This record gives sequence, C-alpha cells and structure tokens, in this order.
Amino acid sequence: MDVPNPKTLQEAIQIFSEYENCRRFMAFLRWPDGNVTCPRCGSGNVGYLERARLYVCYAGTHRRQKFSLKVGTVFEDSPIPLEKWLPAFWMLANDKNGISSWELHRALGVTQKTAWFMLHRIRVALKSGGFGQRYKFGGVNAGPVEVDETFVGPQKRFMHKNRQLRYEQEGGIKSKVVVQGLLDRDLRQVRVNILPNVKRETLQNAIFAQVKHGSKIYTDTATQYDSGLQRRFVHEMVNKVESYVNGQVHVNGIENFWSLFKRTLRGTYVAVEPFHLGRYADEQVFRFNNRATKDNPLDDSDRFMYALSKIVGKRLTYSELTGKTDEAARPETF
Repeated sequence: MDVPNPKTLQEAIQIFSEYENCRRFMAFLRWPDGNVTCPRCGSGNVGYLERARLYVCYAGTHRRQKFSLKVGTVFEDSPIPLEKWLPAFWMLANDKNGISSWELHRALGVTQKTAWFMLHRIRVALKSGGFGQRYKFGGVNAGPVEVDETFVGPQKRFMHKNRQLRYEQEGGIKSKVVVQGLLDRDLRQVRVNILPNVKRETLQNAIFAQVKHGSKIYTDTATQYDSGLQRRFVHEMVNKVESYVNGQVHVNGIENFWSLFKRTLRGTYVAVEPFHLGRYADEQVFRFNNRATKDNPLDDSDRFMYALSKIVGKRLTYSELTGKTDEAARPETF
C-alpha cells in the first residue's frame, strides 16, 4: 500500500489536507497487513462505503454495523476531521516547547476550547505508562539512575506583596505540586510521578517501585534520601551547596529535564491547573524520551509515526477532562 510519509510540517499539512491520504495513512497504522477488521467483533468481513467515509461489518451479532477509522482510538466520537487531527499530532509531538491551545486554534481554524480538548486527547495518546510500566530502571551491572524532585507552582518573587501574603497563608511552597523524576543514564529515558508530598516514605516507595534492587542511585543530599536507600541500592549523593558534580555522581541529567519541562509550562502554557499537570508531564516525557541522539537518530517523521502508533485503545471524554466523572477523580501516575 502506498502510504503517505511526510518529513516536515509543511508536507504533513499538504498531504493530510486530502481525506483519502488521511484514510490510507490511518488504515495502515491500524492494520499494517492491509486486512481491515471490525474493532467491535474482530471480523475481517468488512467493506468500505466511499461516499459515507465509513466501513461496514457484515459479520457478528450486529450485522452491517458501521464504524469509522476513529472508533477505538483517542479520536473516537470527535467531530473534528482527520485532516485537522493529524497536523495537530505532528505539532505537539515535534514542537520542543509544546503548542498552546490558542496557537492551535488559530492554526487549524477551530475554537480555543476545541483546541484545548484536542491537545489533552493527544497527551493521553502520548502517555508511555511511566510508573506503571512492567520493567524497572537500572540493574546490578547497569548504569546509574538519577533521582530528583521539583516543585511546580507560582513563584513568590514575581508576586505583588498582597499576593505574597496570601501565598504564605495558603502554605507557601507546600501549596505547590511535587513532581519526582528518575533518569536512567544507560537507557537515556525519564519517568516522572506526581506525588502528594515529599515525605521520606513517599519518595522512597516511588523509587522502590521503579528501580531494580542493587542499582546505583544518585541523589542530592535531601534528608528524605539520607537513610533507607542504602539497604537496597548503591546510593551516592552530591551536595549541591558545595558542588553540582562529584566525579560521576550528579543529577544534572534530570535537572536538564526539569529545565525543559518548566520552560514549557512557563513559556507556552503559562497557567496549568494541578489537576491537568500529569498530562503536560506526559507530553514532555514523550518528547524527551524520543529525542534524537547519536545512538538513536530519530527525525520528526519517526516521532510522529511513533506517537500515532499509540492512539488505539485510549480515550478521554470531556467529562473526564473537566473532572465531572469518577474516572477523572482518580490520581494520575505516569
């Protein structure tokens, strides 16, 4: 099958401006062997209705059940055409500092509210699994794992005096969101997790869940790490007051990720609610873990294809996004 393969954003916009190109591209992503199957019953007895732009299943309990390419994906039940969805995917997957809903609204000709919903759906697709993944970082003979945490929230020094007073009354830094990150130097991969607090038990349990027993662990000298880790890991610390690097012991790699993450939050998204912070982190983790390196020279097209390969079986409704369902109330870990 002749499948469109854009290499730049300009090519993506030109190619996906035609529905037939979108259809062939999406059909290839979902059914690479060329055999279209019904997402409801799995039957291959399927036909295509060209005028309606729908597939029809001739088998199963619901005969002649129609379905679109969006069914069973993060696009499901969206009235936005694929001609707009695919360029939006390209931009979010490849723009280093992200893209705001206002910018996407102007670029695609949709409302800002629609663009905001689209971006959150794409972030759900980009989610890698993070702290729920089956494999752990590190290993006895593997490279070290850097661990660090950061606080995401307003900065006191930029506030008006009245706002500073309210900020202190609300708890100061305690009112910020705690985000912990782990960087595997061998894999050059990052995982992050939003935590309820910075207590020793909370931080260390997150490490135990994601790092193999006997691994090398590098942290700073925060008191939450000064005991407990030595029983399971080869734990070394760097005192940032004296030096940021002590031989190979440092956390500069994960600090680099924090710099990119906060630049995106402050420069592109400006105001992010804690309720949605997990999905913004998913977005940044995806771009960081799939960046081009000497060992893995990915280009924008590769990143775009990989991002779209993750759309199946994921869903985000507007009720969940706005916190109106029980599913939305569940804490996000990633």
